[in-house]
Amino acid sequence: MLKTDLTRDTAAASKGKIATNKARKVQDLRFYAQLFSLAVNIWIGVQFYLFVKYIASGGTAWQVSRPPGVEGWLPIGSLVSLRYFWETGIVNTIHPSGLIILVAILVTAFLFKKGFCSWVCPVGFVSELMGDIADKLWRKRLKPPRWLDYPLRSIKYLLLAFFIWAILLQMTPQSIREFIYTDYNIVSDILMLRFFTDITPLALWIVAGLFVLSLVIRAFWCRYLCPYGALLGILNFLSPTRIRRNSETCIDCSSCARACPAFIKVDKVKEVVSDECVGCMACVDSCPVSNTLEIKAVSKKRPVSSFKWAAVLLLIFWGSLFVAKLWGPWANSVTDQQYMERIDKANRGAYVHP
Repeated sequence: MLKTDLTRDTAAASKGKIATNKARKVQDLRFYAQLFSLAVNIWIGVQFYLFVKYIASGGTAWQVSRPPGVEGWLPIGSLVSLRYFWETGIVNTIHPSGLIILVAILVTAFLFKKGFCSWVCPVGFVSELMGDIADKLWRKRLKPPRWLDYPLRSIKYLLLAFFIWAILLQMTPQSIREFIYTDYNIVSDILMLRFFTDITPLALWIVAGLFVLSLVIRAFWCRYLCPYGALLGILNFLSPTRIRRNSETCIDCSSCARACPAFIKVDKVKEVVSDECVGCMACVDSCPVSNTLEIKAVSKKRPVSSFKWAAVLLLIFWGSLFVAKLWGPWANSVTDQQYMERIDKANRGAYVHP
């Protein structure tokens, strides 16, 4: 028995360098994918800011077209658009790209767990960077005790339940249509920008508080408050892909558990079934023993390499948006003149949520 264990450990050590190199390549891919997504969102933000400046000037400032991708930051409006599409089969022309982005996120979450959170989401990327800083500050990943962690994690599900109740249950088909074509919804992207450019002291303190909490507890916003993450976490359970551990070849090194950013005890389960798994593949890539921790489809026995899994995830998400951009629906039907007619009211706070 001792000889078998020594042989297994020696084999694991000899493969450790190979596994480490593979892990570095996959995690490097993830870092650059996240960086690319952050750069795209920053560019969209800058372009939208210049567009609003052009609109506010009445057309005298430098003309910049509105970037449709800004609608990705309007999740509530996108959820309204999704229900409208579900009932009518019509993609509304006010925020069409918001609907396309939401559907792409949902499809990605269904096929690749919460892969959107760890491979695409810019908020998740910033949160992860804050977590890396926290690891260096405390030299240990801090996690609240279970009696506190579970109630805190329920907050994002309560927020999600509220939006589902308000949008999917309370609003009638007629009120859905009326909301979509209100002036408020038309300028909701401008109102969102005003939140950041004219941020109130209270909102600023809240944002600062979230940053501080992210330095204490890794991914505080994502783990406890993000209703988007809650929705994707539910789809996580329906995903046809699973991370599975072969207990016979596992050497109990706990590398996978230490690598997991969501505190999942991967080394203690046969199959990772958790709403917190973000599909980052850090656990799979950290395993030093071949064929021990693998990503597999539920109906297939053959494993999929984490690199291919990630490549297909990124191809489906960005590819679907690229196709929509080329062949539509993507850009909205609101003209610059219509925006100019409404922006003064938006700046004066005349538009309130219906």
